[in-house]
Amino acid sequence: MPALASRLSALAAPATIVMSVRARALRADGHDVISLALGEPDFATPAHAIEAAHQAALDGQTKYPPIDGTPAMKQAVRAKFARENRLDYADDEVIVGNGAKQLLFNALMATLDPGAEVVIPSPYWVSYPLIAELLGGRPVFAECREQDSFRLRPEALEEAITGRTRWVILNFPNNPTGAIATEADLAGLASVLERHPDLWILSDEIYEHLVFGDQGHVSLAAVAPHLRDRILTLSGVSKSYAMTGWRIGYAGGPASLIRAMSSIQGNSTSGASSITQAAAVAALSGPQDIVAAMRDTYRRRRDLVVSALRAMPGLTCAMPDGAFYVFPGVEGLIGRTTAGGRRLATDADVALALLEEQHVATIAGSAFGRSPYLRLSIAASDDALREACVRIGQFCERLG
Repeated sequence: MPALASRLSALAAPATIVMSVRARALRADGHDVISLALGEPDFATPAHAIEAAHQAALDGQTKYPPIDGTPAMKQAVRAKFARENRLDYADDEVIVGNGAKQLLFNALMATLDPGAEVVIPSPYWVSYPLIAELLGGRPVFAECREQDSFRLRPEALEEAITGRTRWVILNFPNNPTGAIATEADLAGLASVLERHPDLWILSDEIYEHLVFGDQGHVSLAAVAPHLRDRILTLSGVSKSYAMTGWRIGYAGGPASLIRAMSSIQGNSTSGASSITQAAAVAALSGPQDIVAAMRDTYRRRRDLVVSALRAMPGLTCAMPDGAFYVFPGVEGLIGRTTAGGRRLATDADVALALLEEQHVATIAGSAFGRSPYLRLSIAASDDALREACVRIGQFCERLG
C-alpha cells in the first residue's frame, strides 16, 4: 500500500472528539450519558439568520462566492468590528472563511517556516499546537496560573518569546479556562509585544460576547493600535449566534497577511458557502437579543456549577469570567480509588472513570496542556448540569 505523509504523525485526534465518540457509544448502548465534552451552544440559530439563508437560495445566490467573502458579508464584518471592537478595517483587510479554524490554519500556513516557534498561553485550545506542528512549527507554552484566574502575565509571555518566535496566539475569553483579559491586562501584554517587532499576533476572540462581568470584552488591536499592522483579530458566528454547523469565521488584519491567507484559501477550499454567508450577515446585522440571552444563561449556569464543584471534596475551581467552560482542579482525587475499583493516577483517568462509572463526559485538562484538571462545558441545560453535578459529587464522595 502507498505510504501516507509523515506529517500525519503530528496530527492526533482532538481529545474533545475522542471523548464525545466514547460518550455516544455508551449512549447507544442504552446508558443515560450527560455530555459536557463539546463546546457547542445548546441554543437554536436565530430565525432571521435561517430565513436569510433560505431567501438567498431562492434569490439564486448559489454560485461560487468570492474567495475572501461576499461584499455583503465583508461589509457586515467591517460594521461589526467598528461597532463592537473600535476597529476600522478596509475591505482588503477582512477575510471570511469556513469557520474560524480555517482562518487560523490559513494564517499559520502562510507564515510558518519549519522550526518557527508559536507561543501559546497554557491551558490552550487543543487545535493551536496541533496545527502549528502539522505545518512544521514548534509550539512553545506560556504558563497561566490558577491563582491568577488563568490570566496571562506579561513576564510569562516575555519568558516564552525567543528569536525564533513567529506567532503569539492569544485567546481571551479563553477555552478551556474561561479566563478573560482586561484592558489593563492587554496593555501589559502589548508592552511586551512591542519589544518584539518581528512576530505576528493572533487575537482569537471567538468568545468575545460571552463576558460575564461589567467590564465587557476589549480587543487587543483597539488597546494597542501601534501593533495593528501585526495583529490578526479572529472571530466568527459559531459561539455568539449558535451557528457552529454553518461554518463561518472572519478575521481582520493587515492587507498583506489577508492577501496571503486568501491565497491559501483559494488553493484549498475557495470561498465559504454563499448561503451561509447570507445567514451570517443577518446574524451580525440583525437583532442581537440572542447574544444577551445566551450570556445571561451561561452566567447563571456558571454560578450553579462552580458553586456545586467548590463544595465537592478534592476539587478546586477558579471562577471563569467568560466563555462557557469551567476548569476545576482534581489534584485531590489523584492517587485515590473509585467505587468501581479504578486507581486514579492522572486527570485522564478521572475523566474516563467519570464517564464509565457515572456517565458524565468531561475532558481531561492534559488535553489542554494542564494537569490535573477537567474541562466541563456549561453549554447544556440547567437540568443536565444539576444532574451532572450530583453524579460528580457522588463520584468524589465514594473515592477510597
